[in-house]
Amino acid sequence: MRRIGHWDSESPSPEALRSEQPFAVDALEFYQWLQFIFIPRLRFLLEGKHALPDRCGITPMAEEYYRAKQLPVSGLLSALSEIDRLLNGPA
Repeated sequence: MRRIGHWDSESPSPEALRSEQPFAVDALEFYQWLQFIFIPRLRFLLEGKHALPDRCGITPMAEEYYRAKQLPVSGLLSALSEIDRLLNGPA
């Protein structure tokens, strides 16, 4: 995300981070949701040895968000796809 300029040095407002909409679409850009909500939440769960979600479908949202952006996102999409695969388990 840093390589494509989608990494913010400052956190969004507390109000934006409290959004209850899927992917916080009403308050954040998708990359901000990844950076400030999704990644920290996964880190919290992993470090605390908490149960991980048993379903994840982040890649389609990322593909949709980045479709028209003309950015080199194949590495990011690959990483998100791997997260989906790991959390969803065997098909």
